[in-house]
Amino acid sequence: MLNRTSMTNSPHKILLVDDEQDILEFLSYNLRKEGYEVHTSTNGKKAVEIAREVKPHLIILDVMMPDLDGIETCRELRAIDDLKDVVISFLTARGEDYSQIAGFDAGADDYITKPIKPRVLISRVQALLRRYNPGNKSAKNNNGTAIHLGNIIIDREAYLIKLDGVEILLPKKEFELLALLASKPGKVFTRDEILKSVWGDDVVVGDRTIDVHVRKLREKLGEDYIKTVKGVGYKFDF
Repeated sequence: MLNRTSMTNSPHKILLVDDEQDILEFLSYNLRKEGYEVHTSTNGKKAVEIAREVKPHLIILDVMMPDLDGIETCRELRAIDDLKDVVISFLTARGEDYSQIAGFDAGADDYITKPIKPRVLISRVQALLRRYNPGNKSAKNNNGTAIHLGNIIIDREAYLIKLDGVEILLPKKEFELLALLASKPGKVFTRDEILKSVWGDDVVVGDRTIDVHVRKLREKLGEDYIKTVKGVGYKFDF
């Protein structure tokens, strides 16, 4: 049986995951007032089950939870094909930089620092939901099919790439970053362009966010494809 707040006719579904009931009540109350359909869970394992069933547009996920913590929960969610488009944001206490980096490594899209004021919460949620874009079209050729770049194939429909014929699944933001760079091989994308295209104008993230995602892509693809242009940004080369 799902643990959820009363629902509305909102087209957007949000799953809140936190082991502290007072935080769940605070978040769900304020989001419900704005008309969102809200589901809640107090642990990661149950959250995965609920997410499979309701297919939320946004998941707000606490980092520190017993049994299955937020990082592992995020990894499990990202491994589910039906949830590849869901936007995932972590809840972190102030100063938990390590949690933010680990969260991005696990496939999170953003983080929300707590405590957070209701107006700020709603603003952040609105910004995050604007980024929900199923079937992202950023990597394509003129026919809208997968693109071939040397020994790499980028398949925008499946959110995966093939490197030397071997399929590699990527978290959403890693895929979007790779797709952006590969859309114009040789072009240097500035950090501002990358942040705007991949994370959007309404979400504030630091340069380190880009660096973490580039590092993860290099671990999976090798060092040859994404080049650093010092003081400017990154480019795709092959």
